[in-house]
Amino acid sequence: MKVKQPRKAVLSEPSPIDDGQKANRKRRMGDPRRPNWELQLYIAGPSPKSVIAFRNLEQICEDHLVGHYQIEVIDLIKNPQLARDNQILVVPTVVRKRPLPMRRIIGDLSNTERALAGLALRSFDPSPFAARKALKNI
Repeated sequence: MKVKQPRKAVLSEPSPIDDGQKANRKRRMGDPRRPNWELQLYIAGPSPKSVIAFRNLEQICEDHLVGHYQIEVIDLIKNPQLARDNQILVVPTVVRKRPLPMRRIIGDLSNTERALAGLALRSFDPSPFAARKALKNI
């Protein structure tokens, strides 16, 4: 299996997600045959939101899943049938395939706490005083 290693996403350069139908990013540690987390990022071309979503997802994975994740980027402009097949209505959308249950997150993942909660990496306290509670616990 050939794995493409995307370049770092910079808005002024071509994005790492515009080089084909699917760009795979694999990070492995432990079992070399399979990462623990399988994530798919659905985009519509190399738009700024898509690049930001990729950057944010990659940063979250590096911070919380070091070596145990795989990100597959799927461009729906090049494969529009996949939107219907996978029931993708809005882009960017992240789909967590593994571990089960499957989860979906819509948006560019700029709110890290919500993204972590959506991926079930950490509980999320949506109350307006959550930040104040966190400071008291320090």
